[in-house]
Amino acid sequence: MTSVKPLMMKELPEDERPREKLLAKGPQALSNSELLAILIRTGTANESVMRLAERVLEQFENGGLTALGRLTPREISRVKGIGAAKAVTITAAVELGKRMAMLGAGDKVIIRSPQDAAWLMMPRLRYEPKELFVAIMLSTKNHVLSTPVISVGCLNASIVHPRELFREAINYSAASVILVHNHPSGDPAPSAEDISLTKKLVEAGHLLDISVLDHVIIGDGKYVSLKEKGIL
Repeated sequence: MTSVKPLMMKELPEDERPREKLLAKGPQALSNSELLAILIRTGTANESVMRLAERVLEQFENGGLTALGRLTPREISRVKGIGAAKAVTITAAVELGKRMAMLGAGDKVIIRSPQDAAWLMMPRLRYEPKELFVAIMLSTKNHVLSTPVISVGCLNASIVHPRELFREAINYSAASVILVHNHPSGDPAPSAEDISLTKKLVEAGHLLDISVLDHVIIGDGKYVSLKEKGIL
């Protein structure tokens, strides 16, 4: 039986080729599906790469492009026509976008308020499917030194231990830290566990003379600061 070759980007009419459009007009001129089509590269025997890209976005109609930031390669590859290689390419592109947003936001940034901390970490954390506990390491003048991930998973005292947090703080010679983690549900309201853990870390910081200034919880486009809430 003769196999049918997938439809290639170059087989599209010239005015429908996303690569040529990007070169001629810049990436800003492309739609989400056109940008995704460049990553996917080839369609299937039955549909063009453009239609496949559109269908990937339609598959996640409740989240669209936003949903791709939450999905694993295995979940993306469940879309018919998207194999492991294409799913990995999409995931890698999403992760690069997150990291670029973080680099741009964190370039010589000074944290002056809980909002500053929230907007610094929002691009990285708002779409994460798991809870990530991150520490913003600050100098004596509140310049951001680093934002290492301390733990991954549901927050509790066994996962986020003071020694892990303050080992990183000492490594970066941080004068103070701001705790940040995300709620994948999108609701940043603090849980009893969040508050209990925060108090434990604040106490440990006092012993080491490294101040825990705040704990900011990231939701979907919104945040809660325990300092602003009067909990710290």
